[in-house]
Amino acid sequence: MPRMPETTGAARVAFVTLGCKVNQAESDTIAAALPGACVVLDAAEADVVVVNTCTVTGEADHKARKAVRHALGLPNAPTVIVTGCMAALDPAGVAALGDRVIAEPDKERVLDRVVEISGRTDRPPVHARSRTRVQLKVEDGCDAFCSYCIIPYARGVPRAVPLAGIMASARELAAAGVAEVVLAGINIGRYDDGGTRLPDVIEAVAGAGIPRVRISSIEPGDVDARFLEAAARTPAFCRHLHIPLQSGSDTVLARMGRPYDTARFAETVAAAREALPGVAVSTDVIVGFPGETDAEHEETLAFVEATGFSRLHVFRYSARAGTPAAEMGDQVPPQVRVARSAELRALGERLTMQAAGAARGRSAELLVERVAPARLDGVRRVEGTTREYLRAIVPHRSAVPGALLRVRLGEAGTTGVVSSVVESLG
Repeated sequence: MPRMPETTGAARVAFVTLGCKVNQAESDTIAAALPGACVVLDAAEADVVVVNTCTVTGEADHKARKAVRHALGLPNAPTVIVTGCMAALDPAGVAALGDRVIAEPDKERVLDRVVEISGRTDRPPVHARSRTRVQLKVEDGCDAFCSYCIIPYARGVPRAVPLAGIMASARELAAAGVAEVVLAGINIGRYDDGGTRLPDVIEAVAGAGIPRVRISSIEPGDVDARFLEAAARTPAFCRHLHIPLQSGSDTVLARMGRPYDTARFAETVAAAREALPGVAVSTDVIVGFPGETDAEHEETLAFVEATGFSRLHVFRYSARAGTPAAEMGDQVPPQVRVARSAELRALGERLTMQAAGAARGRSAELLVERVAPARLDGVRRVEGTTREYLRAIVPHRSAVPGALLRVRLGEAGTTGVVSSVVESLG
């Protein structure tokens, strides 16, 4: 059993969260159930470090182990609670990383572990820790079994958080003044609570009084007519969809086990743009999948450019033991993956700039997320995100994180952050 820290009160707890937005939502939920004084941002000050791991690729496992070892080396000699997908798949391997490591595959028990360590017997009520953007987990699990992915083995089949529980959280967040809620799930389009589906959840959460509602990611096949109709008639729904593509080559998609081809994906994006005028569509792409040829890579570049995504998340393929793709022949050499990734990232940056340029002159609602670093001119500026997920910066003397501003978008800088001027307080 790991040595517990000697504390006279509640333990100081830090969170290190890796991977997807569901992990972030789960970490936020645990943190929100602790007294505010217990949660510290700097792990070096913590008595307990919770490492919420991802295991989607071999590289993700490497990053998770590195995070655990880093926590073990901190001067306070904290207890390290490791949870998340890597802990679920290999709890013994996680526990073997050090004598101060606790492997806890069940995230619902992490809070109990912290309570045990700190010597506390009470569990404070959940409260909102942010007035800006909060991740709200509504679904867990996936049964797609794409050839590169281990997540169905780590998280199991799709399971819906009951709508009653979601609504209790949504009402609490609305009362706390939270401006935006992101509905998060591993395969969120599979949400099914006794016939209540994702479109119903979107409308219900918006009805609780949340000003802005968005979803973390949705598979192409779930962007159907019912979903689009609900999104279109819900004023709070943000005009942004993250729809994972993974490859713009039909032959690569087939090897990945993805249940669509590029033609069907293009139809999905076209339907979304018709139903939600002005919607921004971002995506994920994996480069260097086993057997990917130069020609297939070129197909991906061409399809990505033709689709006109607003933002691109590019991942180099990293073999994950236990998946069919890891056993495939013709693995792409690492240096080729690096080169293809750089090429696709450059295209993604150009597309982001194009999306920002196309928005110039438009009126937009900006959610303030931070006060920007001071400029040489001494003018106070705040930075945040529009409903279309554009980053924008605006001069403002007093706006604080969580405020909603109506702004007029201007020119984009080299990083894609759009300058803007205030029209009114939202």
